[in-house]
Amino acid sequence: MHSVEFLSSAQTLDDQGPLDAYSQAVVSAADKVSPAVVNVEVRQRVATSQGPREARGGGSGFVFTPDGFLLTNSHVVHGAERIDVALADGRRLPATLIGDDPGSDLAVLRIAAPELATAELGDSAQVRVGQLVIAIGNPLGFESSVTAGVVSALGRSLRSSSGRLIDDIIQTDAALNPGNSGGPLVTGDGRVVGVNTATIRPAQGICFAIGINTAKFVAGRLIRDGRIKRSYIGVVGQTISLPRKLVRFHALEQDRGILVLSVEPASPAAQAGVRERDIIVSFDGQRVAGIDDLQRLLTDVRIGALARLVALRGAEKLEVAVTPRETPELVHR
Repeated sequence: MHSVEFLSSAQTLDDQGPLDAYSQAVVSAADKVSPAVVNVEVRQRVATSQGPREARGGGSGFVFTPDGFLLTNSHVVHGAERIDVALADGRRLPATLIGDDPGSDLAVLRIAAPELATAELGDSAQVRVGQLVIAIGNPLGFESSVTAGVVSALGRSLRSSSGRLIDDIIQTDAALNPGNSGGPLVTGDGRVVGVNTATIRPAQGICFAIGINTAKFVAGRLIRDGRIKRSYIGVVGQTISLPRKLVRFHALEQDRGILVLSVEPASPAAQAGVRERDIIVSFDGQRVAGIDDLQRLLTDVRIGALARLVALRGAEKLEVAVTPRETPELVHR
């Protein structure tokens, strides 16, 4: 009996080592990053059956440059008439929306204040499954809340409110709640590797963050241009399976394509001769097995650049030349 009790006590003492190391990593990362984390408060005008009224919302964000640029989620600030930011040191300041990109669910704000604490940006390409990560934010109004977990998976895709897929998504079990949106996901050494963005309800322990490498690119473009430019060709379609006969007959590399449901008048696709019921299978030499494939190809570099579109029309395979234009809803948004 005594020997059993002795072993149990020894085991308990041994367990304190890794627990202390884990705790120390979380404490150190929180101490380093928390001063840069802000509470984003939003006011906007919404229509109701009783007429327009002011609605309030919010989320989290973090300062990433000494001159006051902040990262947060697009869905936190989109459509806001007024944005205020509460800093960790108690200061409350108005914020200017520099740029907002629903397609990546990212936005950049700016505040004017001296002596701002900043978060150090890491490299999401270096993150590994099983790695310790810490989420910091203001869930349900509880400021500077810290949760910890591990990276559950990498390379996930998440659909944004605009319908586009966001790539380079980090899945984690670090608990997120409403209000965490826009806050940083941090490694044990205090570097930001993601922007917390979503959870799956009613699932527990399935939370997502946009990789910081994606955020760096988007933030740079938003600061430079105020928006993210993307191209479009003007079709509405859906992903469908291709008949096996057509796949074999035309020696296609995929068994799916995009069925064109409608073509916008005077759009690049309409001018190129694309018709309803055509099935798009390739764009600019890249196979297209669905809507998401085409969206990934329609980047800003395609604007004004002639591309070859391959489609099936009945049993016929045809090629047309199409010149994508900038997506209209993003022009002067």
